[in-house]
Amino acid sequence: MFEIESKSPDEITIITKKTTIKFNTADAIIDANLPVGNIVGSGEFEIGDATIRGIATESGKTIYDVEVGGVHTGIIGGIEENLDDIVADILCTSSVRAIREIEPKLIIAMGNVDGMVADLKLTARTEKKLKVKNLDSLPATKEVVVLN
Repeated sequence: MFEIESKSPDEITIITKKTTIKFNTADAIIDANLPVGNIVGSGEFEIGDATIRGIATESGKTIYDVEVGGVHTGIIGGIEENLDDIVADILCTSSVRAIREIEPKLIIAMGNVDGMVADLKLTARTEKKLKVKNLDSLPATKEVVVLN
């Protein structure tokens, strides 16, 4: 089980039993309170019970595939490059194009929620934190969640 929260449009925080990992999509920084400091850019990392794959895009930005307990969370913000490199059950994005290409079960809106739900013909629900138990606990049909 893990939780996802967001306190700003450019940040997603994943909280597991062992650690808290904050992803800043604007600066491509992972802050997990590690003794070595923040992680910047692409690479593969294991932090607590999370496996993270930072993928460099053609424009030099970084997108993330985070796996916790068999659930893949894609953290891409508004980036629309290298979408073939992400397989996500949960997608944190502001890009309708990315949602259509990746086809996640659950979308965490980062940015213009109204435009996104109108384009996708979905409704959005608001939560403070999203609790994810396992892959089977995700919705059967696509949902949009706004974290605040």
